[in-house]
Amino acid sequence: MFAHWSCEPSEVVPVVAITVLYWDRTRRLAATREPVAWARQASFYAGVLVGLVSLVSPIDWLAEHRLLWVHMSQHLMLGDLAPLLVVLGLTGPVLAPLLAIGWLRRMLVLVHPLVALPLWIVNLYFWHLPVMYQAALAHSGVHALQHTCLAVAGGFMWAAVIEPLPGPAWFGHGYKALYTLIVRAAGMALATVFIWDGHILYPHYKPLERLAGITPLTDQRIAGLTMFIEGGIVTTGVFAVLFLRFAQDVEGRQRALEAELDAQTVTRAARYRRPARNREVGR
Repeated sequence: MFAHWSCEPSEVVPVVAITVLYWDRTRRLAATREPVAWARQASFYAGVLVGLVSLVSPIDWLAEHRLLWVHMSQHLMLGDLAPLLVVLGLTGPVLAPLLAIGWLRRMLVLVHPLVALPLWIVNLYFWHLPVMYQAALAHSGVHALQHTCLAVAGGFMWAAVIEPLPGPAWFGHGYKALYTLIVRAAGMALATVFIWDGHILYPHYKPLERLAGITPLTDQRIAGLTMFIEGGIVTTGVFAVLFLRFAQDVEGRQRALEAELDAQTVTRAARYRRPARNREVGR
């Protein structure tokens, strides 16, 4: 069944190149006594693995040729899970060589929460419009572009929340929790279309019954449920972490007032896991 399965080099080669660059950078940082925590490195490599599995396994063949729900799973792996894990593995020192390049540094505007959020939503809905989705299925170049856009937009979206580089001062854990809920509301709204729409959105998957014994409409609804469930699980985990950190922010402000420290300084220090410097309020 998978005799004609193959991967798209234009998608896999950049992933391998980025992984090699990350490995080399973390090795150099360890040599200068600025090591990247093993948990972060493990997260990065896990994200790479999730992305590669979605691209260089039979998942890709099933996604492109037979099962919409598998294709939806592939998009969730590429555009949500892999970017989340990869971004968790990034730090300022890791990114420093890239940020030394002027045009890349200017792209930091794309991880601002007020830019990353609408960009992610527009990108998600654009590529799931029937005309664009069908175009991606019909042309390998468009398909590779679709996957790249989903992964990059997902990376920008998660970077705004995780902040491997410091974000806007106002964007604390409370706003991050709200941001995450908006992300999931947008994703789940799209999922409900797949679940409840009585029309076949992507006719490409009509030959399905011969393979799996289920109708294209059932396949479409399973795809929507897959998106809905994955979004709910990820949101619950991220929201729980953000809520706990928000509670820590409140506690930190209270301690700052009691110790006559600058509350804003203490909050920012806790947000980025740095020690706060004692100083009088107003200085």
